[in-house]
Amino acid sequence: MSLHLPDSALVNRFIAKTKFYEKAAISSKLKDDFVNKIQKITWQYKLSENTLGINKTAAVTEIQVFEIELKEQLIPKNILALIDKVIPYQILYQFRFNEHIAYAITLKGLSDIEKPMPTDYYFSEWNEPVQFDFTGTDLEQVYQKLIKAFIKNQTTKQKDFKAVIETDHKTKQLEKDIALLTKKISKEKQMNRKVELNKTLLDKQQQLQLIKDVS
Repeated sequence: MSLHLPDSALVNRFIAKTKFYEKAAISSKLKDDFVNKIQKITWQYKLSENTLGINKTAAVTEIQVFEIELKEQLIPKNILALIDKVIPYQILYQFRFNEHIAYAITLKGLSDIEKPMPTDYYFSEWNEPVQFDFTGTDLEQVYQKLIKAFIKNQTTKQKDFKAVIETDHKTKQLEKDIALLTKKISKEKQMNRKVELNKTLLDKQQQLQLIKDVS
């Protein structure tokens, strides 16, 4: 799968994993994950005013594309958190394991979005054909389009970006609540308490279905 970006944006520069060790204090486990799970990190593209001819904004001055070659077909999410902490720019990740490819992106650096959630990492499935649109009036719009490409909602293109993210936050929170309630109900012994939990579960399920119906 090719990103179809112009040669002007190509960097294709190897980044030593030690660069991340030097810039942040990390645990021995995280360092071991870098060593044992990542084969190579390549700075593949830089999307900027100079390379794409698209204006930057105060929130998005550049977008980087990193290719991470893995030693196993498992995306190390804890490593992404460190990379995003060290690199001040927005990053689109392309993961490779042998012939398999997956993508990820992090929601960060946008002032009009409420406090990001820990779940604001968006991942494709392995070998999922994700369609990225690198056009826009400015780099912030490009970045927003990249994030929308990961959200499993076919009508999100018709909404403004803030509404898309807020709906995604609500959906994720409801899904988390439903999973926890289902687990509690299965373990609850008292019938009256079980009835109360089932009512709450039904309410959460109805809220989630409503969001899906109007999306």
